[in-house]
Amino acid sequence: MKRWIGFAALLALVLVSCSKDQIEPEPEARLKSITVSATTLILPVEGNAELPFTVRDPGFVFNYSVSSPDCQISLVGPDGKAPKYFHLSGVIKGEEPGHYTAIIQDDNIDATYIEDALLTLALVNPETGNRSYINSTTFSVRSEGADTGGVIIRTGLPVVYVNTENGAGIWSKEEYVKASLMIKGNSKYDGLGATSCQIRGRGNTTWTWPKKPYLIKLDEKEHIFGMHKHKRWVLLANFLDRTLMRNIISMKVSSFTCLAWTPGCVPVELVLNGEHMGNYLLIEQVRVDNHRVDITEMTPQDNSGDAVTGGYLLELDFHYDNTFQWKDHDIPFAVKYPDPDELTPAQKTYIKNYIAEVSNALYGSNFTDPEKGYAKYLDVDSFVDYWIVFEVMGNHELGNPGSVFFHKDRKGKLVAGPCWDFDWGVLSYNTSPHAKTGLVNGKAIWYRQLFKDPAFKQKVKDRFNELLPMLQTIPAYIDETQALLRKSAELNFKMWNPAEDASQNGGNIINGDENLSFDEAVARIRSIYQERLTVIPKNL
Repeated sequence: MKRWIGFAALLALVLVSCSKDQIEPEPEARLKSITVSATTLILPVEGNAELPFTVRDPGFVFNYSVSSPDCQISLVGPDGKAPKYFHLSGVIKGEEPGHYTAIIQDDNIDATYIEDALLTLALVNPETGNRSYINSTTFSVRSEGADTGGVIIRTGLPVVYVNTENGAGIWSKEEYVKASLMIKGNSKYDGLGATSCQIRGRGNTTWTWPKKPYLIKLDEKEHIFGMHKHKRWVLLANFLDRTLMRNIISMKVSSFTCLAWTPGCVPVELVLNGEHMGNYLLIEQVRVDNHRVDITEMTPQDNSGDAVTGGYLLELDFHYDNTFQWKDHDIPFAVKYPDPDELTPAQKTYIKNYIAEVSNALYGSNFTDPEKGYAKYLDVDSFVDYWIVFEVMGNHELGNPGSVFFHKDRKGKLVAGPCWDFDWGVLSYNTSPHAKTGLVNGKAIWYRQLFKDPAFKQKVKDRFNELLPMLQTIPAYIDETQALLRKSAELNFKMWNPAEDASQNGGNIINGDENLSFDEAVARIRSIYQERLTVIPKNL
């Protein structure tokens, strides 16, 4: 009997246990905390950043659709108010339970900000509808320009920030100032983090104007805007150019030709020591390098035989202010490479004599002879294409040589190029009124003699016709560049008046569009460019 009672009690206990399991459900997942995985977010202009976060319990279910009126998650400041400069644009659920990613979006308000924020998730009482909130820890949200001294320029162009050591001024073209350079790219170009460099002034006449051009020498070689690694880069001010694009267009035209190298360039905004200086053109400096002027690099020991024959980089420059320079047939030549402090007497003698040989052949009685004349010394194809670039752009400085470059490799002929400095008088009838109906450079330097050779003239004509389909794409390129530069031009010309260039030209403006609006000036150079394509073949 006792055994039966014990068995019954055990059975009852089992039944009660089973009944309890069936009646009591699993505990409902409740939100206990939100944990964010970052302490700082950096937002690009008009861009966003991802903020991973987790909730505990992982099984907690909530409405995270930010477009829904019943959304339970939001982004707030420490005061509980919505942030002014950014917002929560979306939430993405992760693969693991309880894992999510918040998308924080910059609102494109013209300001620099460093603001604290937190995620907050509302708990709704199903019986009363009342809400309570659980917050994440605070994190910092910074604009991409928060490390730029508070200066953000939003024109669609990359921004170059240069800060000199102790805010020192840049007063010299010879003495470098220690500095740091940083670049904020845009959707097309990558930026560059803080990089040690040196900076000095550059240019001749352009250095005397209020908006200064600069030369930057990085401590280490860097890629900038996808261009090949190098230490040396130039910031052209384009002070007198109301269109801000004469150099850009010229480099584009040059890139169509057979010239060995054309400097790469990108328009930028420059901020110097916290002050916006306006629109600049960041461009590769003309230097001897395997990715620039690719000629043999010489040493002071290269003084005889084949070694002394190259390479040399020459500049024709009417300023006549270089260390080693001379005139041949009244044309000013200077050696830019090797550097003057490394150029030996034997090298000076060789290159000076070589130019004399070119002249003797060019002005000699057999100058058209392919074996004894100029073709023995000149890379004729490069001289053809070089002339075409200057002529199409209406650049008269080939005849009054300034920033005209030739180079000669070891055992090689003299080669024309690269193109450089196309801002003064380019695509303008102001400096070259005869361009309306004729050639600008038909009698420039050696070309006066070269065009006396019917074979050379025919070569130029044939090459121009060959390049014409590509040259005809430039008006559309001008339109694209105009749209790219419009916002930048608006800011630039609030700071600088290009008509001040008259001070360097006897009181007369130089290009003739300095007092026009940006759009009027662009329309003018587009029209002149199209006229050049018609006038040139009529005169060949």
